[in-house]
Amino acid sequence: MEFIVITMLNGLSYGLLLFMLSSGLTLIFSMMGVLNFAHASFYMLGAYFA
Repeated sequence: MEFIVITMLNGLSYGLLLFMLSSGLTLIFSMMGVLNFAHASFYMLGAYFA
């Protein structure tokens, strides 16, 4: 039972991370009209400092 709860929480957190990434790209694309993949550099910096 504990494994199922932990797995569901991991899936939820990963899903929310993907949602934030995709909504940020969508917001920038709708305002600028061009795709800007600068989000990846911020995620890389966050992973490096963590």
